[in-house]
Amino acid sequence: MNILITGGAGFIGSSLTEKLLKENNIIVIDNFDDYYDPKLKEQNISNFIKNRNYKLYRGSICNFELLKEIFSQNHIDAVIHLAACAGVRNSFINPLKYVKTNVEGTVNILENMKNYNVKKIVFASSSSVYGNCCEDKFNEDLVLGKPISPYASTKLAGEQLLYTYSNAYDISAICLRLFTVYGPKQRPDLAIRKFCELMKQDKPVCVYGDGTTIRDYTYIDDVVNAFCSAINYDKTKYEIINVGGNHPVTLNEMIKTLEKVTGKKAKIETMPLPIGDVNKTAADITKAQKLLNYNPQTSIEDGIKKFYESMISI
Repeated sequence: MNILITGGAGFIGSSLTEKLLKENNIIVIDNFDDYYDPKLKEQNISNFIKNRNYKLYRGSICNFELLKEIFSQNHIDAVIHLAACAGVRNSFINPLKYVKTNVEGTVNILENMKNYNVKKIVFASSSSVYGNCCEDKFNEDLVLGKPISPYASTKLAGEQLLYTYSNAYDISAICLRLFTVYGPKQRPDLAIRKFCELMKQDKPVCVYGDGTTIRDYTYIDDVVNAFCSAINYDKTKYEIINVGGNHPVTLNEMIKTLEKVTGKKAKIETMPLPIGDVNKTAADITKAQKLLNYNPQTSIEDGIKKFYESMISI
């Protein structure tokens, strides 16, 4: 297959490329945004750049003409749409950029799919669309409409846009709601990597709130497997599917696991919970198990061990 991965130089995109490139031609578009050091993305793709089955376009999904060029030059069979402005907190600082990239950029992708008769897309949505959900586990049938950050709002809009184009133009679309993905190559602003690096240097770790917020951490290998299954799924035309680790833990529990793995005691600095941060995420993965044969294999402790080993080997 010829697969277009938007945002393909990032954490999830490059991890997916590593697996999919073994049996597919991979076309990547990435703008190497400076939200974090672009050199990290250059490192992510360094092993692929000379592969004859890999093609990289440097640019933004907001550039409709560039996308038109990509779709016209390559016979694309499927799109994995990861490109987005990421981060809940930063979306309050620059909401217009988030709307332009995450909403307008998604329309640009879908329009080109329509124009070039590409019939398959897998979209990286987010657990943030659930807002401050009070259910024990979040399932895909919950009625949503109260996202608490601009980022979450744009991801929910993306899901709705995929439904519209799926219905209107017979496009097979799957929205994977990802729950706190972590692992090697993780973004430096995300908690597990940030905390590991600070603890390694004996620097204080900033804890927002009282440490009782809950996250369903999902290891990157499990997420990659979910995307690979979603690419091959053909039973229904449109689906929203949770992809979580299936074992939510508190922030305090995650820090204790970091201490166990690193052998270092965290120096805690407490700060108020920022605007837009949800109290809890907890994925009901029943649907993923049924439709994608998804069963996360990596526990939070094993995942942190793998991440820490990758970090200290650099």
